[in-house]
Amino acid sequence: MNAEKNKVVSFHYTVVGEDGNVVDNSRERPAPLSILLGHGNIIPGLEKALEGRAVGDKFEVELSSEEAYGPRNPDSKQRVPKKYFSGAQKLKVGDVTVLSLKGGGHRVVTVLKVGMTAIDVDLNHPLAGQKLKFDVELTGVRDAQPEEIAHGHAHGPGGNEHG
Repeated sequence: MNAEKNKVVSFHYTVVGEDGNVVDNSRERPAPLSILLGHGNIIPGLEKALEGRAVGDKFEVELSSEEAYGPRNPDSKQRVPKKYFSGAQKLKVGDVTVLSLKGGGHRVVTVLKVGMTAIDVDLNHPLAGQKLKFDVELTGVRDAQPEEIAHGHAHGPGGNEHG
């Protein structure tokens, strides 16, 4: 079975940034990442690189910033009340943290300034503007369950655990 839209694809990966340093490595986790292919759950270039692959395939792919986290926008900054951050009192300039959004989602941000009641953040993803190199090993492909397609993401180990 090959990886295609509406299949749950499991894979291990290592990501190297432009500076040559490893920025993420799924092999250090208990389970490979599992995603519902074709639903925008991962960066576009990696999702496209997985299409048509089979279990056991190992490959490398280098992605431009446009195919990864997009170009860096120097004007993408915002002042946010501290109540939207977990552990706001411990945050300092340069920290990368998760901002809770009103609709229930999350966004990775970088702290620019910490004030008494608000925190200034850079809304660019920390890897925005970078070319990234992925080393990928496909470990599983299966048909998605109807609930997974309805929810738009994989359930279970390596995916969303609510399912």
